[in-house]
Amino acid sequence: MNTYVALLLAYSAALTAFGLWIARRVQGPSDFFVASRKLPWPLIGATLLASNIGAGATVGATGLAYQEGVSAWFWNGSAGVGSLVLAFVVGPRIWRLAADRGYLTVGDFLEDRYGRDVRIVIGLLIWFGTLFILAGQLLAGAAVFSVVAGMPKWAGVLVGGVVMTGYFTAGGLLSSVWVNAVQLVVTFVGFAVAIPILMHTAGGLPGIAATSGVPAGYFDPLFSAGAMSGFTLLLLSAPNFMVSPGLVQKTYAAKDARAVRIGVSANAVALMLFACIPVILGLTARAAFPGIQNANEVLPTVLLYGLPAGVGALALAAVFSAEVSTCDVILFMLATSLSQDLYKRFVNPDASPERVLLVARMAALVGGAAGVLLAIYALDSIIGALSIFYALIGATLLVPVIGGLFVKRAGSTQALVSIACGMTVLLAVRFGTPATGWWNPNLWGLLASGAGFALSMGWSRRAVG
Repeated sequence: MNTYVALLLAYSAALTAFGLWIARRVQGPSDFFVASRKLPWPLIGATLLASNIGAGATVGATGLAYQEGVSAWFWNGSAGVGSLVLAFVVGPRIWRLAADRGYLTVGDFLEDRYGRDVRIVIGLLIWFGTLFILAGQLLAGAAVFSVVAGMPKWAGVLVGGVVMTGYFTAGGLLSSVWVNAVQLVVTFVGFAVAIPILMHTAGGLPGIAATSGVPAGYFDPLFSAGAMSGFTLLLLSAPNFMVSPGLVQKTYAAKDARAVRIGVSANAVALMLFACIPVILGLTARAAFPGIQNANEVLPTVLLYGLPAGVGALALAAVFSAEVSTCDVILFMLATSLSQDLYKRFVNPDASPERVLLVARMAALVGGAAGVLLAIYALDSIIGALSIFYALIGATLLVPVIGGLFVKRAGSTQALVSIACGMTVLLAVRFGTPATGWWNPNLWGLLASGAGFALSMGWSRRAVG
């Protein structure tokens, strides 16, 4: 076992132990799901930021910058823009409802607003889609261990799966909030130390500017190669950060609406600043290490071979921290969706709080295992895995949540029509067309969902009139 692997494994064990120690304070579902609604804005901001800086934000965005250039800023920048909407439009409004009516999940809001059918449909779809984003995070951890130690994909995926499942299953949101705070410190310190050294290795800005063989538009910040590239990511990525269940449910844990506004907006600003980091890493990697074929391995490669051993170990720990911190919010979605939205509501309405908590923990274990298997046997691309989740959020959840908050006359018909239209068009474009450039299933699924909602509203108004 080399030094890098030993340090990463020791760090993984320390995170798990810390999370299990915090988990001793979990007394029931309220602690597990919403941390008893007592979190101040710094902890809200920290846990959201740690959740958002994951495999796509680090490994995926660096690989995108390596291939397409500075416009990769929009991968994380779009998350910041979407988070601003969550901070000032969606978050405070839905937090008040959650505090007044005792919501624990987004499903609670959907049923209260539209009825049980909408809750069931979206709960099942989100559970399915969430497995893909979990698998994408685990692929990032596997890429780190592959480059560092030549570990096979299955072994790297398994390490990440054991760490995030261990501490989250025990403590839920309460554990993840405090573990996320540690992970953020490691992530930012690691990258802050690594970037100046890598810039020097690449020859500074002149060396980056002189990089040969780059594609057209490489240094154009507004360059876009299609719907999942460059500034056009604002259309597809930003909406997911407005209503993603894991993020919205973390705002439920805030002690008041002010904590939501300040915490989520601080997360948004930090995301837009952080978006520069993978761009710099990708550009320096292209200048110093041309010819890397696997986009998932760009970041681990440059950190391993472009830095002194001690600094490289710290930076690799930062990448692993980012991956694990996002895994726990995904497990949060899986656990709450199954235990509260499906089991408690429809299978066993009389379940005791202890029973619901047990089901949530079992759901996290099963979801973690399913994500591990999906990463090992079915997926290879981090961005490809994340795009499946983003497509489902855009096609099924965005419009019903926004419509439910701001359109008083919207009912279950509008929500179900929106979901049906979004999913039908998403699947038709994904499997019935080449899906290149602007002919992108994510974009058309989102547009169809909005159109179905609007047309259904118009039809209802006409019928009443």
